[in-house]
Amino acid sequence: MAGEISFFELGVGDSERARTFYGGLFGWSFEAGTTEGGGYAIRTAGVPGGVHGQDPGASPYVFFRVDDMRAAVARVRELGGTVEDADLSGDEESVARFGRFQLCQDDQGSPFGLHQPPAASG
Repeated sequence: MAGEISFFELGVGDSERARTFYGGLFGWSFEAGTTEGGGYAIRTAGVPGGVHGQDPGASPYVFFRVDDMRAAVARVRELGGTVEDADLSGDEESVARFGRFQLCQDDQGSPFGLHQPPAASG
């Protein structure tokens, strides 16, 4: 269903330290990610997530599920929001594993993300 929170991402300075901290705090399990410079996929009982390094002081990124990334991006723009130019999806292996991601801002400048899960995730 479109609009539900479908993924979260933690930007940190050191992904290994984050793995130790959040694993100890919440009992999350981590799998090696596909991003350059490290990072992990986070497995939780609820919403899946990720952690990436070299982003000290970042706020958590919240991604809302969409069924069609192109249509959702177009709608953000139609409603007066903005879409960042950066492609967060990575290579085809990463897209197949995690889906497509896009950072945006609403018409008041509040940041959020869009997430189109991989086809196998429904």
